[in-house]
Amino acid sequence: MPSSPAVEVAGLVMRYGDKVAVDGLDLRVERGTITAVLGPNGAGKTTTLETCEGYRKPQAGTVRVLGLDPVADHRALLPRIGVMLQGSGAWSGVRAMEMLRHIATLHANPLDVDMLAERVGLGDCGRTPYRRLSGGQQQRLGLAMAVVGRPEVVFVDEPTAGMDPLARRTTWELLTELRDDGVTVVLTTHYMDEAERLADQIHIIDHGRMIASGSPLELTRGGTATIRLVVTKPFPDGAPASLQAALGDGVEVTPINEVSLLVTGPADHTTLATVGRWCEEQGVLPESLNLGQRNLEDVFLELTGRELKP
Repeated sequence: MPSSPAVEVAGLVMRYGDKVAVDGLDLRVERGTITAVLGPNGAGKTTTLETCEGYRKPQAGTVRVLGLDPVADHRALLPRIGVMLQGSGAWSGVRAMEMLRHIATLHANPLDVDMLAERVGLGDCGRTPYRRLSGGQQQRLGLAMAVVGRPEVVFVDEPTAGMDPLARRTTWELLTELRDDGVTVVLTTHYMDEAERLADQIHIIDHGRMIASGSPLELTRGGTATIRLVVTKPFPDGAPASLQAALGDGVEVTPINEVSLLVTGPADHTTLATVGRWCEEQGVLPESLNLGQRNLEDVFLELTGRELKP
């Protein structure tokens, strides 16, 4: 296997008018891995991946995919990559299997279409026009279209959006199988558990810059313990500051949403008792109180100050 990375981005700058979407970004994706690119809406991840796919020309910096320039070498690169868009790109009136067979004919050595359709769960909707497919079925078709040509690198955007739990797990299995077969998978997702479960490497982007990079274990280990407090009704005004004052120095209180808070610090029995007393004083009823190490969602929230929302 070549030692060069599957994807290498160096000093990428992209602007839309006066807005800087990508600000000197460096990013590397090793071959034969699943790499998740995460970031809040507007962070620049979609623009970055569109330059990797050859849809946009870098305004500054360089982008290489399989050692090729996605714009200058587009014709040479196109047969070697697969792209799964959120809208899949299928025609409104075409039947699902007709679309998949058409895409297969565009490749020199496609996968067996019937086998692939069965694998992604299209068997029961193959004759359904695209516009009548559910969101999850459209995603399955989009994934099948992206991998039918046996790509070396596949870019997948929100691969399980709209899928039921069974279809979601099937998609996870397929992406893992692709990686195990040597295919490089570059993944964007708003599901933090999906990134934490699938990815070998995670890049977190915000305001067009790389703010963290590493394996899920590297990003989550070494941090202090956390207490996640979820209550039955919205917190009263000033709740985070009030709890912060009760807990004192060395502990950080971060609001997640109107009914949940994250307490980061030395989470021992004293901290738990203080949180319990504070709930009683504030007249709020805990729905859950979970003690544990940081997960990827906690890290993301700490780094960006924002939840990852669809």
